[in-house]
Amino acid sequence: MLAAAALLAVTLLALLPHLAPGAQSSGTLRNQIDRQRGAEQRLSSTAAKLGALEATASKAVAAAQGRLADVQHDYDIAQGRLTATTNDLRATRQRLVRLHRRLAQGRQILADVLVARYTYEKPDVVDLVLSSSGFADLMERLSFLKRVQRRDAQIVGAVRTARRDAARDEGRLSRLRVGQQRQATIVTRQRDAMASMTAGLEQRRAALAEARDARLAALADTRASRRRAERTLGRLEAEQARAARQFSAPAPAGGGGGGGQSSTGPWAIPWAIVQCESGGQNVPPNSAGASGYYQFMPATWQALGGSTPNAYQASKAEQDRLAAKLWNGGAGAGNWDCAAMVGIR
Repeated sequence: MLAAAALLAVTLLALLPHLAPGAQSSGTLRNQIDRQRGAEQRLSSTAAKLGALEATASKAVAAAQGRLADVQHDYDIAQGRLTATTNDLRATRQRLVRLHRRLAQGRQILADVLVARYTYEKPDVVDLVLSSSGFADLMERLSFLKRVQRRDAQIVGAVRTARRDAARDEGRLSRLRVGQQRQATIVTRQRDAMASMTAGLEQRRAALAEARDARLAALADTRASRRRAERTLGRLEAEQARAARQFSAPAPAGGGGGGGQSSTGPWAIPWAIVQCESGGQNVPPNSAGASGYYQFMPATWQALGGSTPNAYQASKAEQDRLAAKLWNGGAGAGNWDCAAMVGIR
């Protein structure tokens, strides 16, 4: 029995460097995979939210661009009107120049007539009758006087009309200039405001797109890392399974009773754990007090309702029954240190 126990101890010492790190790495990898899956969910959710915000921003940009196009159209119309008004102003000023010339000419004619009137004596009716050579000549002279009077009235009327036209056109020019400047200022401000707002919306959309792309890139990296960890975990689990199968063949039954008894099973927990714990032997208490096929501690054995002070003193059937109770379908695997060593926990 001592030789078998020594052989078992040597075997376990040889296995520990391979089993324990593998089991520890498996747990670390599982935790890493769980964390990465959580990170994937968060990144995916954030990317989706950013995508929705970008879509909303794109719609806002499109609406702003449409509004900017409308304002630009209004601006173009206003500019066209301003150009037409400028041409009208130019033509009106040219006409005003002509009116000033006409006024100057009228004033000159009026001055000439006044000079002529005061230079020559104004003929009366008696002088006209006496100086006329006949009735026809008299009528001609009277008609001439009437024409002179009408001409004087026309000159005065032309001067007055020219003055009114000049004053009216001058006021019209001033109002047109003020109106066109005010209209140009309003439309220009509207266009500049819409252009600024559109640029701001486009910058926000670009920032959202950049943030979404960054989240998607991080998501791709996290997913790739998680898949690498899963492949590594798969290889480790395969290695652990191979290591467990190496001990799947039960040890041959040994002689003697009590603490030296052995058995070929069946077992209440996986054979790999039994092999690691006791080598399939009903061993007496070790330095820690654990004994039996399943290495029950005395307190655990008593708590489970063991009929003897120590587990190794009871039958295998009782040990199997209480081990199955402690195992609890795998939920109690943590009660055996070897479960982690062989990669079961």
